[in-house]
Amino acid sequence: MTMMASFLDSFVSKMPSLSTSDHASVVSLNLFVALLCACIVLGHLLEENRWMNESITALLIGLGTGVVILLISNGKSSRLLVFSEDLFFIYLLPPIIFNAGFQVKKKQFFRNFVTIMLFGAIGTVISCTVITLGVTQFFKKLDIGTFDLGDYLAIGAIFAATDSVCTLQVLNQDETPLLYSLVFGEGVVNDATSVVVFNAIQSFDLTHLNHEAAFQLLGNFMYLFLLSTLLGVATGLISAYVIKKLYFGRHSTDREVALMMLMAYLSYMLAELFDLSGILTVFFCGIVMSHYTWHNVTESSRITTKHTFATLSFLAETFIFLYVGMDALDIDKWRSVSDSPGTSVAVSSILIGLVMLGRAAFVFPLSFLSNLVKKNESEKINFKMQVVIWWSGLMRGAVSMALAYNKFTRAGHTDLRGNAIMITSTITVCLFSTVVFGMLTKPLIRYLLPHQKATTSMLSDDNNNTPKAITIPLLVDQDSFIEFTGNNHNVPRPDSIRGFLTRPTRTVHYYWRKFDDSFMRPVFGGRGFVPFVPGSPTERDPPDLSRA
Repeated sequence: MTMMASFLDSFVSKMPSLSTSDHASVVSLNLFVALLCACIVLGHLLEENRWMNESITALLIGLGTGVVILLISNGKSSRLLVFSEDLFFIYLLPPIIFNAGFQVKKKQFFRNFVTIMLFGAIGTVISCTVITLGVTQFFKKLDIGTFDLGDYLAIGAIFAATDSVCTLQVLNQDETPLLYSLVFGEGVVNDATSVVVFNAIQSFDLTHLNHEAAFQLLGNFMYLFLLSTLLGVATGLISAYVIKKLYFGRHSTDREVALMMLMAYLSYMLAELFDLSGILTVFFCGIVMSHYTWHNVTESSRITTKHTFATLSFLAETFIFLYVGMDALDIDKWRSVSDSPGTSVAVSSILIGLVMLGRAAFVFPLSFLSNLVKKNESEKINFKMQVVIWWSGLMRGAVSMALAYNKFTRAGHTDLRGNAIMITSTITVCLFSTVVFGMLTKPLIRYLLPHQKATTSMLSDDNNNTPKAITIPLLVDQDSFIEFTGNNHNVPRPDSIRGFLTRPTRTVHYYWRKFDDSFMRPVFGGRGFVPFVPGSPTERDPPDLSRA
């Protein structure tokens, strides 16, 4: 009893300190939630503004909050929470990338898949190389500390990462489907490539560089890309098969919604467990789930999952931009570079210039190569579109921030002056590119592509997931083409000479649909292969499999 009493006394004596710490955390979380609400309200009010978007609104609110906290704390702190790359990569990035794959218009994405891979993979390597060469030449002339080859390569990988969160808010896939698919697809592949290259540089022995090491690095990248994609596809197919066979909806829609959410997150965590690219894995898992799993659940679950994934993605995006704005005023980092503000400004200016040069080095040449193999004029990337693609990818955000923190800080803090300059420069580049380039993107698109909305939003497919360009009927069979065009003889038919020369009547998409309908959908479900349960309140009529 005496021991028990002493234990209780010690526990009670510790309770005030615990409650004080918990109270501070509760206050911080309350303020952050209130700021998220403010971002949503102000974003709604400024939705029609030609200059502002929700990401810029969240950044500015974060900056304003940081100033207030800085004044209240007498210059000691500007943050409610400590930035952690683990928080970003494990909790915030997965719902954003998954929802992007879940909501993407698959026909547009896969029709431009080769171009997307050119921009996202090869383009990222080119941009990383240009930035690395540039900082190697310029930084040696500035007094910012001692950097080795690994540091310069890491800087190239950090600033080669475009912010897919920003670019998704710049373009609308209903108004500009081709541009959206290219910019969005490049953003996802770019993020994955940048992270893979960054991790490879961190773990690679740069003291013994030779041709064999270069091929080994290339082989490692292809290995990670293929296995990450296969893991995402496999996870999505498993979820589709389980839900199709067990059909949870006959008893509880909550279970099938929960299973979809958990399987989506499991795909990302499995990729991290096996040291693969979680970004690619969860993205392709989202595509497969939207193609198969989503059609296997009840109607109420479809509505629930669609809005739930979109809401989680939206909150994660807003959270990221809000915190980046708040963390930009971290006094500890700026105090380390206060003795040489000119150097910090010079470094930031050099990085912004190299970012612009790095994108131009691959967007325009690779667009030219892509146009050479495309015979249809409507699928070619004209110069105005190339300018939009180049501009919309100039923004840098949370991915660059997280990689910079991983490289140049320890537990969110840094004591070396050179590292502090790189952190403050990264913050400056992210803020400047997001606010300035982001504000100018909408007017730029309206100026370069004034009629884009009228020509692309006129048609949509039957499941409202993929816009139909005027050339889509040439991808399908004759009956579908006649059903689509009706008596419009101005559209080239696949059996005419002009239609045949414009596009072959048998394409990859045609053979994939044949394979999908014959083998994949009967096993994994999908539109037209939904399991039927008599008396189901959401599926009262059995599906007509002949129209699948």
